[in-house]
Amino acid sequence: MTTIAPARPAPPRRRREWWIPAGLLALTFVPVVAGVLRLADLATGEADETSQRFFDLPLPVVVHVLGACTYCVLGAFQFMPSFRRRRPRWHRWSGRVLVPAGLAAALSGLWMAVWYDLPAHDNAALMWVRLVFGSVMVAGLVLGVAAILRRDVRTHQRWMARAYAVGQGAGTQAVVLGPMVLVVDQPGGDLKASGMAAAWVINLVVAEWLVRRSQARQPSRRVW
Repeated sequence: MTTIAPARPAPPRRRREWWIPAGLLALTFVPVVAGVLRLADLATGEADETSQRFFDLPLPVVVHVLGACTYCVLGAFQFMPSFRRRRPRWHRWSGRVLVPAGLAAALSGLWMAVWYDLPAHDNAALMWVRLVFGSVMVAGLVLGVAAILRRDVRTHQRWMARAYAVGQGAGTQAVVLGPMVLVVDQPGGDLKASGMAAAWVINLVVAEWLVRRSQARQPSRRVW
């Protein structure tokens, strides 16, 4: 008589880790939908008051939306430790897509912040907030790549987590500013700038805590 051993259930820790990509994908849902709608506006020639300023030069918007969507969606799976260990080749090759996508999103965002006309609800303070955090994202990606080229995995993880935290800013901004829109209409001026800055800071603090907590559980390594 032949018996078939029952399939082993996935380790509890691995199952628990799925909240990481699931949560990040949920966070990026609203920005991805907004980006797709923005590209649809540009493709059809239909524009609201916010989109009208992009029509004379749409390329930076297209680059920003495509780069940010690729970066946020694909990057969500980079922060699941067991997935990285079981699929190291996937992690490396997806990183080769993520870094250019992240740089495209950040650099196009910086260009847009400086050169596009400010919409009615924005002000110079918000422009500078975008420039500061966009520069942090670019620096994080560059320093993260430099660290892995030195085979310094821990520094690589920290800078990549910081860059991704900035890249996910739009999702947290929807959570922070969304209730204001429902209660008091679209916030503007310094209130909007403060809310967007707060969302980026929240992301950076959470990312710093998570990556350091994860590294504290791992033995020190220098080679991925």
